[in-house]
Parts: sequence; structure tokens; C-alpha cells
Amino acid sequence: MLNAIFLVLIVGAVLVAAYTGRMGEINRAWLDAAPGAVELAIGLVGVMALWLGLMRVLRDAGLMNAIGRALAPAMRRLFPDVPADHPAMSAMILNLAANILGLGNAATPFGLKAMRELSTLSTRPGVATNAMATFLALNTSGVAVMPLGVIAVRASMGSSDPAGIFLPSVLATFCSTLVAVAVVKLLQHRPRYALERFPSDDSGEDAADGSIADSIEGIGEAEDIARHRPAGDRLRGWAAIAAIVCLAALAARHFAGGEDSLESLRDLNSNWLMPALMAGIVLFGFSRRVPVYESFIKGAREGFDIAVTIIPFLVAILFSVAMFRASGALEALTSVLNLATSQIGFPAEALPMALIRPLSGSGAFGVMTATMESYGPDSFVGYLVSIMNGSTETTFYVLALYFGSVKVRAARHTVAACLCADFAGVLAALFWARVFF
Repeated sequence: MLNAIFLVLIVGAVLVAAYTGRMGEINRAWLDAAPGAVELAIGLVGVMALWLGLMRVLRDAGLMNAIGRALAPAMRRLFPDVPADHPAMSAMILNLAANILGLGNAATPFGLKAMRELSTLSTRPGVATNAMATFLALNTSGVAVMPLGVIAVRASMGSSDPAGIFLPSVLATFCSTLVAVAVVKLLQHRPRYALERFPSDDSGEDAADGSIADSIEGIGEAEDIARHRPAGDRLRGWAAIAAIVCLAALAARHFAGGEDSLESLRDLNSNWLMPALMAGIVLFGFSRRVPVYESFIKGAREGFDIAVTIIPFLVAILFSVAMFRASGALEALTSVLNLATSQIGFPAEALPMALIRPLSGSGAFGVMTATMESYGPDSFVGYLVSIMNGSTETTFYVLALYFGSVKVRAARHTVAACLCADFAGVLAALFWARVFF
């Protein structure tokens, strides 16, 4: 799909520019966009290093293990067909815990393991079970609550409020996850999606060849992260609680005189939330006897590697979008689309983000960046695409990866539920962007 989009952007830009006489404009556009992508990636290093360092503190403090234990009761209710002591249940819990913390390197191995374990409970090989559909719907609803990459991009582009999208992204994610669960549970009882209506794969191939644990790359490291649960220190714990209580009291005093509750909420989201979160992360690590500074440095080292990794994707998307815009094709396209999107107050300039996000994470990252470069990170469109990127997921990639790993050919109601979650995430992003910005 990305190949087709890339081809359309470049060839379309050249053809439209030749027709409109803007060849000089698109020539200047690519000359400016390609070096700009590299400069942007370099600007990401500092912010990415900061947040990856803080995430490493949480990881070393055993928060993933704690989140997993907190999720267990709800997961048993969501997956009544999976025995509580089955390996699939623990793998699903740890996958969601890793996703919540933004630990993609741990989330994917656990997700693959969960799908392979779920396949052992299936009586119809090649057909998605209700548990598989629910698990995929949760994964594609964007359960990550730390949009670190988006915050980093906004900061590198000079936003006055780079972390302002944090709370709106969490709220939009919550909405899309609720819709995902509701739709997948509703559709699984519809006769057209009955398990018996779909032919099973009788080829005799085992969906999970070999040892489930050993055959998944990275599962060993992921399990080490999940098992990590350092012992706390009572004295340190009380000191951390005292610091948090003091901060809460100061926050209460600050907001006590505010008459406008919505304005106070915006102030909390823009000015208080991130510093308080940083202090909370450090205090949590301190209370669990984590060497906070050393742990932070280990995580921060990954910031440079990530920034270098995304340079090719940024160059590809930014220069192709820049050419498409300079040719006049994007302006014509958005004016046509605006006839439909304006009916719900959705700016047509953000529509490319909504369309590409389910298809490609790297593509969506580039489109988001290009949109903010054109309209500004603190414009309404800039806030909207940021929230959309932070609260939705690459649906079709996740479906292809997880179902492909267990040779599922009949997805039943999974795709419909996931697309409903995507649509809900986009609408929720629009709603919360309107509320906050």
C-alpha cells in the first residue's frame, strides 16, 4: 500500500505541476524537504533520549509487572473462554502492559506468543476465535498511553506546548478501546459471524511450529522485563509518598482560585502534567531501589538510535508530500474532500493522516510531521494529527502480523471491530482536540 501511495504522490505531483506550470515550485520543494527531514530527526534526539530514559526507569522499577497484575482481573472477564492459568492469558496481559508503557520491543513478542497460545485452544484451525478477535481489537485500539514520539516531534518543531496532547491522547485512546471491546463483543454473537460458518484449515499444518517461546524473536528479553520486580524500601516509599502529597497540596492551592474549570484543566494538561509525571517516575524508581541516574542513562542511549532509524521514512514521506503540495494537487484534493469532512467539523487537511494511520506507522509519522510543518505544531490541525497519531494504531499491520503468525485465514468479525475502533479514535481525537485546543 505504501508503495502505491509513494508512487501516486510523486508521479501525481509531477503531472499536476506540468499541467499547472509549477515545475519550479516542486523542484524547490524537494530540495528543501529532504535536508529538512534529516534536521528534524537530529532535533528529535534530545527529547527521545529524555523520555526513553524515564521509561527505562519505570521498566527497571518493575512497573510492567505491576500493570500486568492490575490488568489480570479485567482480562479474565474479557476472555472467559481462556482459562486463567493458560499461558495465553499471561502473554496477553503482558502484551497489553508493555503496550501501555510504550515498550514495543516487549509488546510484539508477547503478542505473537499470545496468538500462538490462543491457537492451541482453537477447534477450527485457520479461523479466528472470539478470544483472538478480542485481543486484536484491543491491540489495534491504540492502548499505548505514552505518545513519546509525537511529543518529541512537536518539541523539535518548536511547539510551545509539546506535551499538551498527552491527556487528550489518553482520553481518545480510552474511547477507541471502549468501542473496540463493545463492537467485538456485540458482533461475535451475530449469526453471520458464527464460528461454524467459516471453513477450517484442514491442511494439517501446525499454526505454531516448534516451541512457542523459543521460536519468537525477543521473547526471552521480554520475559526478563516482565519478571523484573525489585523489592521496595519502606523508608524510601514513605519519602516518595510524602513528596507526592506535597506536590498534590501545592497543585490544589494553585488551582483553588480558578473559576473556569475547563481553563484549569487546560492549565493542568499543558503546564503541570508532564513535570509532575517526571517527578513521579523518578520517585517511583527511587522507592524501588532503582539507581535512577544510571537507569536513565541506559535508556537515553536508545534515543540516538531511534532518531537515526526514522530518517529514511521521514525523507521519503516529507519530500513526496512537499512535492504533492507544491504542485497544487493537495490543495485541490483537500478542497474537494472538505465538502464532506466539513459536515462534522473535521478539517480536510488532517484527512491524509486518518487514512494512512491504519496502514503504516512510519507513513503516518511522516504525514503527521509534514502536516505540522505546513500548518504549525500548535495549530488546531497540528494538535489534531498529533492526537490521532498518539491514540490510534497501525491496524492492518497488526492484523497481518498476528494472524499471519498463526496462519489465520478467516478473520470473522475482527476487521470490522478494529475499523470501528479506528473510526471512533479519529472522532474522539477530533472531539478532545476541540475541547482542549
